[in-house]
Order: sequence, then C-alpha cells, then structure tokens
Amino acid sequence: MDTPLSTIAVVGLGTMGTGIAEVLALAGREVIGIDISEAAARQAVASLEASTARAVGRGRITEQERADALARFRTHDTPEAAAEAELVIEVVPETYEIKQQVFRELDAVVSPTAILATGTNALSVTRLAAESLHPERVLGLHFFNPAPAMKLVEVVSSVLTAPPAVEAVTKLARELGKEPVAVGDRPGFVADGLLFGYLNQAAAMYEANYASREDIDAAMKLGCGLPMGPLALLDLIGIDTARTVLEAMYAESRDRLHAPAPVLGQLSSAGLTGRKAGRGFYTYDAPGGQDVVPDALTPSPEAAAGTGREIASVGVAGSGTMASGIAEVFAKAGYTVVLAARGQEKADLAKARIAKSLERSVSKGRLTAEARDETLGRITAAGSLDAFAEVDLAVEAVAEDLEIKQQLFATLDKVCRPGAVLATTTSSLPVIAIARATGRPEDVIGMHFFNPAPAMKLVEVVRTVLTADDVHATVRAVCAKIRKHPVDCGDRAGFIVNALLFPYLNNAIKMVEEHYATLDDIDAAMKLGGGYPMGPFELLDVVGLDVSLAIEKVLHKEFRDPGLAPAPLLEHLVAAGCLGRKTGRGFREYARR
Repeated sequence: MDTPLSTIAVVGLGTMGTGIAEVLALAGREVIGIDISEAAARQAVASLEASTARAVGRGRITEQERADALARFRTHDTPEAAAEAELVIEVVPETYEIKQQVFRELDAVVSPTAILATGTNALSVTRLAAESLHPERVLGLHFFNPAPAMKLVEVVSSVLTAPPAVEAVTKLARELGKEPVAVGDRPGFVADGLLFGYLNQAAAMYEANYASREDIDAAMKLGCGLPMGPLALLDLIGIDTARTVLEAMYAESRDRLHAPAPVLGQLSSAGLTGRKAGRGFYTYDAPGGQDVVPDALTPSPEAAAGTGREIASVGVAGSGTMASGIAEVFAKAGYTVVLAARGQEKADLAKARIAKSLERSVSKGRLTAEARDETLGRITAAGSLDAFAEVDLAVEAVAEDLEIKQQLFATLDKVCRPGAVLATTTSSLPVIAIARATGRPEDVIGMHFFNPAPAMKLVEVVRTVLTADDVHATVRAVCAKIRKHPVDCGDRAGFIVNALLFPYLNNAIKMVEEHYATLDDIDAAMKLGGGYPMGPFELLDVVGLDVSLAIEKVLHKEFRDPGLAPAPLLEHLVAAGCLGRKTGRGFREYARR
C-alpha cells in the first residue's frame, strides 16, 4: 500500500462524487469516474467544466490548469474501469445492499493492493469490510458537501483496517489541501454524529409546533453564528438521507435523541425530501433549486403585527455585563433608560462600562462622538428600583437564580406603574414562575438577549400562557426599533437556542468520555465540517462549565430524557473548580491574565 495514489476511481457521480472528482483532478490525480447512468456521467463532466470555468474567472486557477484537470477526468459506466486505480472511493446511495454490490464488483477487478474507501456517513465500515476479499484495505473516507470547499475529511478505520492504508489516505487528504481527522467506526463518526442529533431535535421542535421553521432557523443562525438554520440544512442534506443516518445512529446508541422525529419519516414517505425534490421543510423554486419561495406556511407581516403599548422609557435592572449591554442597546435606539443596581456605586460602574463600550465604537469609526454623548445622556444610573416608577418597560438582567428574580419582580410589581411591561432576560428559568411573583402576570414576558447584547441580533420572545397579546406585540415592536431579530417561542426550558445547543455540547463531551475522539479533533470536525464558528469545547470554556451544567440540569429536569442527563465529565470538572476561561482551566488550560 506504499503507493502515491496517483490514479483514483470515484464510483457514483452524484453531487458528492463529482465534487470529490473535481478536488482530485485539480490536485493532479488521474480520475476515473464511474456511474451506471450515462446521464449522471454527462452531468458530472458538465459540472466539472462549469465549476472550473468559475474558478478561472475568479482567478483561483489558470486556463491551462483548468484544461489539464479536465483532461485528467474520464468517465465510464462499468466497475471494470477501476482496474488500474490505486484507490477507489465509492459514493453510491446510502444502503448496505448497493454498497456491498459495488464492493463485490470492485474486489473482482482491482489490484489486491488497491485501497477501497467508502464515502458513507451512516453505515458500518466494519460490516462492509468484513464482506470484502481484502478487509484490511477497506476504510472510510468521508468528505463533506460541497467537497471542493469543505476542508474536513474524516478517515474512518475499522478493527480490520491495515495502518498503511490509513496512512496513505491521510497523506492524500493533506496533499488535497484538506484537514484529515482520524475516527473510529460508528454511525455518524464525529461531525455527523453530533450534527444529526441536533438536526433531529430541531425537527422535533418544529413538529411539536413549538416554534415556526423560520424562527428556529433564525434563532440558530443569529444566536450561534451558524451558516444555516437546522431545517434549511436538513432540506439541503436531504430529509431521507438524514433519516437514514439517524436510524443507523439510533440502532447503535438507543438514545432517544437519535430516534428520527416522525416528521422526517412523513416527509420522506411523501417524497418531500428537501431541495432535490423542490420541497421539504420549505418550498423551493424548482427541484434542485436553492431559492425558497412562499408557501402556505410562510408567515405574513400582517400576521406578526398587533397593537401594542407605547414605550418611551426603559428600566434595566442589574449591574453586570448583560445589563449594561442591554441598557446601551436601548439608549442607542433613542429610548430614555434608567439603569438600576443594588447601590449607586454599582450603577455608576455599570454606566462607566457603557461609556467604555461606546468609546471603543467611536475609535473604530462605528459611532460618532456626538452619538456617543447623546446615548450616554439618555442613561440615568440609579441605586434603587424606585427609579422605575414611571418607566414603560422594565427589563430584568440579574443573576440566573429563580428566587432572586422572583424577589425582584415582586418589587417591580409594587414600583412600576400600571400598564408597564415587565420583561425577564432569563435563559433557562420558567418565565411563568417569575410572572406569578407579581399580581399582573399578563404584563410579564421573556426577552432573552444574547451576549454581547450590543452585537448579537437575536432576542427570544417568550410568551407564557398568561402573557397578554398586546404585551407580546409591544415587545416585538420594541425589538424592531432596537434593530434586533425577535423569534417567538413558548415558555419551556432552553427556549429555542439553548434547547438545541446544549444537548449537542453534552454529546460532544460524551464522545471524549468514551475516548472516541480528542478535544482537538472534535473541535476541528465541527468547525471544518459543520461550519461552526467555534468547536464545542472552545464554546463550553467560553460559556463557563458551571453555566453549561446548570442549563443541562434544567433541560434534563424538564424533559426527563435520559439522553439529556449531564455528562459525568462535565460534573467532575465543575466540582473540581475547572469552569473554563474564567478560572484559567476547563477542558483546556489558559494563561492567567
């Protein structure tokens, strides 16, 4: 197996196979494209011609490099064409029957030293290898879509795979400009193993009518910095493909979080498999199209509108980073703001923090000195909640402790004028329990801002069963004025973002506990393969392991799902005082400032 892998066959010339062929041809490999469909082969050639032409137009390759790459790609309709290949990568439909048939045919024609790689992301590499004549040469080589753009390649070994085969394809991946991550053989591997559980939870959330498809997708894009929302991503991947992956994951894990949401089966059975069918969670302009078009579920602007209450002045309770950030947001939008803390000194310090933030914006050219002064002039620092007597909207941003929030809202109930809207910024506590501390629960609503509040565009608007319609309309209108994107969700643990984010983080920790992959490999896999701005362990250390554990406990308590139980490793680190960046050590160690 000590071979340069200069001639490579790709079996299956769909979107992924064609993308892999392009990567190989541009990297100087002779590529044998094999597909039983002549139409698929023609489409692959056309796609390669079009994509390389775009690359020339953008200055990424020369016209000569394009011509050389196209000359290195030739197509065939029988597996016999793979006879001269040193490596064969199959990317055929995700079923054992089809893949096993391909491997049997390849066994009969390729050299005994040729490496056979499966592109599966859900099926057992070991099972495919066991039925091969030479199981030691079979491994997984999982590219991500679109293959030319995505840097991650998961190199999957079975217990039968010979180390030289792994070394050869790992070296190839690096020569292709990819980042190879070594993983063991289990459904989903690293990236999809974490990604598909998250996608499944999003589908279940939508199926339960907890939030609209638009709000779920917007929440995860704006709240987590993801390139696509989960339901749009399911449409891109293919809802039938996602269901197949989840079935394989559930068969191994028996974790209910991996049991495919029924809506995935319903859509698949109806042929509504996503973009390729022209309809899935969303409706597209054509089969294979990318542009979403309105359908019966598309919300109308009029439906979201409503008559709210007049808001001219806002009170923000708290003295921490979140409170000062929220006060800055409201003041920038033209509201008169009262920033109240426990004591005048803390209130003044919070206002000073806002002044520093505004000064940074001025130095970066984002704000004029005049706008800075006007914004600061709208903020009054107060040492008592009594200053909220005339505000139209009171926003609480104190410690994430139910008893503390209830006490504060009981005070607001006495201090604030009748008709004032009372909002909590809780990220995990039941809003109704906070509302019941007042004598006017119909005026209470959740406004979950994200940190840092001046930069993050998302606000989760949380209605309780008692929240008045005009209060909800008021808060949505306020969000528009402060240039935030509101998403509606009900009053249950985690709302949208945390309910989807933290089980994903918890599952990443379980992967490390099981010694399946390293922290670095998991972080790399999710950034390179999933488009996440941070890997799960980077994010956990930033959020704080104690905060993460508290949210995991709230989710587990509410939904009673064993799969949501906090990973023991997370509990152990918190018990040891390893809370992340703020303590200098979490999953990683950090230099003390």
